[in-house]
Amino acid sequence: MRYPIAIESGTETTAFGVVIPDLPGAFSAGDTLDEAMAGAEEAAAGWIDATLDAGGAIPPPSSLEAIRNNPDYSGWLFGVITVDPALLDDTIERVNITLPRRVLRRLDALARSAGESRSGYIAHLTLS
Repeated sequence: MRYPIAIESGTETTAFGVVIPDLPGAFSAGDTLDEAMAGAEEAAAGWIDATLDAGGAIPPPSSLEAIRNNPDYSGWLFGVITVDPALLDDTIERVNITLPRRVLRRLDALARSAGESRSGYIAHLTLS
């Protein structure tokens, strides 16, 4: 998936700034354009992950032309970043892990005390 970005040019004394208009609050900055672009991809991934965790919807990308014509970005440069569609994939997948029995017993006891299944508890730990 490709999201349009707006880029504010950097100078000798200021960093490049990148915003992702379709993902409100997602932005990046860097001393070089490459750093700012890489940061924008990380910001988009973080924004999407946090929004999905909160039960929110991910907006579809706007056209680059729509962003370019937005007066809020007059004088800015434009580009696109690629967001891995796997970030949006909440398909349940069965996995096999290997743990020492003593660790597994602790894990199960913690899950029980939290009122969760083993899988649910592991997911909860990962997402909190």
